[in-house]
Amino acid sequence: FLPRERWHLWMIDARTGRARQLTEGDTFDELAPTWSPDGQSIAFLSNHAPDPDLDPDAVDLFVMPAAGGEPRRIETPLGGKELPAFSPDGQWIAYYATEGRGNWWQNTNLWVVPADGSAPARNLTVPFDLHVSASTINDVGAAVQPPPVWSPDSRTLYFQVARHGSTRLYAVEVDGGKPYEIINKPGVVADFSLDRAGQTLACRLGTMTDPGPSWAYPLDGRRPRRHTTFNRAVVRRAEACPIEEVWFKGAAGNDLQGWILKPPNFDPDKTYPSILDIHGGPYTQYGHFFMHEFFFLAGQGYVVYFCNPRGGQGYGEAHAKATWHDQGGADYDDLMCWTDYLAQQPYIDPNRMGVTGGSYGGFMTLWIIGHTDRFKAAVAQRVVSNEISMHGTSDFNWVFQYPMGDKPPWEDLENTWRLSPMKYIGNVKTPTLIIHSEQDHRCPIEQGEQAFVALKQLGVETEMVRFPDEPHGLSRVGRTDRRIARLNHILRWFDKYLKADGS
Repeated sequence: FLPRERWHLWMIDARTGRARQLTEGDTFDELAPTWSPDGQSIAFLSNHAPDPDLDPDAVDLFVMPAAGGEPRRIETPLGGKELPAFSPDGQWIAYYATEGRGNWWQNTNLWVVPADGSAPARNLTVPFDLHVSASTINDVGAAVQPPPVWSPDSRTLYFQVARHGSTRLYAVEVDGGKPYEIINKPGVVADFSLDRAGQTLACRLGTMTDPGPSWAYPLDGRRPRRHTTFNRAVVRRAEACPIEEVWFKGAAGNDLQGWILKPPNFDPDKTYPSILDIHGGPYTQYGHFFMHEFFFLAGQGYVVYFCNPRGGQGYGEAHAKATWHDQGGADYDDLMCWTDYLAQQPYIDPNRMGVTGGSYGGFMTLWIIGHTDRFKAAVAQRVVSNEISMHGTSDFNWVFQYPMGDKPPWEDLENTWRLSPMKYIGNVKTPTLIIHSEQDHRCPIEQGEQAFVALKQLGVETEMVRFPDEPHGLSRVGRTDRRIARLNHILRWFDKYLKADGS
């Protein structure tokens, strides 16, 4: 029941509002159009595989006359591509891309290719193990990844990189060389642009306590200037919560990054209940970006702790691929090491620890309570519980098989079931709240229903809260009253099981 009309290119006269269709057909989508600087050409992306649904990474770069005509394919390596951008002199097209089919946990890199296709495309970032991304998670307005931004002389490209819980701004010369940092302070460059003179960057720079004020960053080294202060009251309340950044050892002796958010008026001589919050994805990261949910829970007296276990972005490709074909392995081990670290802190009550997460975080919440009883309460949100029934029922269709072992369930039923939390649901004793949206196309609601019904049959204390007409992104883009209701349900459940007096 999702629309199947193809996306085509149209041109609209800004003076008359009259529209003219440039591409047509029932087989292919045309996406990410961008003008050449002289206005004579349009570059765009399209997948012209015989069946694009079965070959989603076969994305090509095309250029066509703005007046209409036959698109010309520019030769580029096979792989997913995003956001092409012409250089100001019209000689180059820059774009973001991965290489090959199905290797979704690899770095996204920055590429350039001559606009006339006269030479091979070049990868400008691959030797440096950087992931070009703006995907640091928050819940008050997503970061925006613009196309690669060119300097006016067409010699330099500016782009975002996910690194160590931040989204930093980098630059690289088109002729080659090592990418270098432009903005490297802890935080998230949520979107940015360059002035016409190529001297000053405008950006939104979010932090853990501020959703994202606007700044101007001169490139000559002068002091940056902050231009907006819309969130002063929110920032004051957030800054009342102590935040500790921790580097700790994971299960394989690897260095991992985490954060501990403490309640206002924190007293180190008291003991507190705590909540482990696990990010979605998993190919993303938590970090230096405002999460209202965390501060809401901390404001109610909880220590909230979160980290970036193996399987996510920001720490190199080997870190990301550590859970490839084995979700619930290295990531589970890392999360338990993080919980061990917290449990050893004198202000943590190890008998009052809770766990929550959504999407992949919901998968891991169910996985964890199927493998340990150390948590006294769990809230599993927009969950994946059964990788067998998930196959083909999500808006991701069949491609979830890539990280699961790259085989459909009927070819490897045993492994697909091994990687499903439902296989271990009989071990669960933890009181568990399931939260799911009825219009979640990413993780269909039957995934939550399966877990809820199984827990009921097992006699585990459980509830399921269903949100009608809400999508997968309820926590970020849902109707305001329902976002509030969701938070209150989470709090209600944890208060019931983690606070002795129920206050």
